[in-house]
Amino acid sequence: MMHNNTIRVVIAEDDPQNALIQQTYLERLEDFELVGIAHSIEDAQELVSILMPDLLLLDVYFPAGNGMQLLHQLRANNSHTDVILITAAKEVDVLKSALHGGVFDYILKPLVFERLKVSLNNYQQHHARLNTVAAIGQTDLDELMPRLAQATASINARLPKGVDELTLNKVLDVISQQSQALSAEQIGNDIGASRTTARRYLEYLVGINKIKVQIHYGSVGRPERLYAAI
Repeated sequence: MMHNNTIRVVIAEDDPQNALIQQTYLERLEDFELVGIAHSIEDAQELVSILMPDLLLLDVYFPAGNGMQLLHQLRANNSHTDVILITAAKEVDVLKSALHGGVFDYILKPLVFERLKVSLNNYQQHHARLNTVAAIGQTDLDELMPRLAQATASINARLPKGVDELTLNKVLDVISQQSQALSAEQIGNDIGASRTTARRYLEYLVGINKIKVQIHYGSVGRPERLYAAI
């Protein structure tokens, strides 16, 4: 039974046996629908143009043509189809070109089911979140973009005592959605925390260069520290 969140997939692979392996693996996963298989670049281009799938599983090397050319053509045409490369290409230049072309993932052959499963599950979560989020905050961006998610995980792994991930993300969300610098008291009110607690998180974020601080000199009293996105 197909659901509204079913992800429609096209496989572009010149080797029929490798294409069959991908098809078999795909059929083992829920919420993925194979809508077409192409054994040439020309056929792949036509299928993507006609079927407009959510995801293209793309090889690099074809007897006539190159998967990287198709990738960059899709991007030049503003195609909404995402791409996961499944290839034997290990050249750094190919990897760089793939990253520049915005591939979601890069999987080396021989294809292993568990590796494909992880990639497709990650894509499914990415696809669902992108389709449900109404406004983008920093936390949403960090979770939607794989390389940012890795950086965020690295930060979370070394959070100091008294700083938790949930509150930290709330603070980042508040700041990312504001065009003007805010005080610790204002941010504390927004996240439901005291000024002191907000200040602790804010100063931590300043220390790791995630946000910036501005000094506001009023007519009376001490200078006020205001916080803003970088």
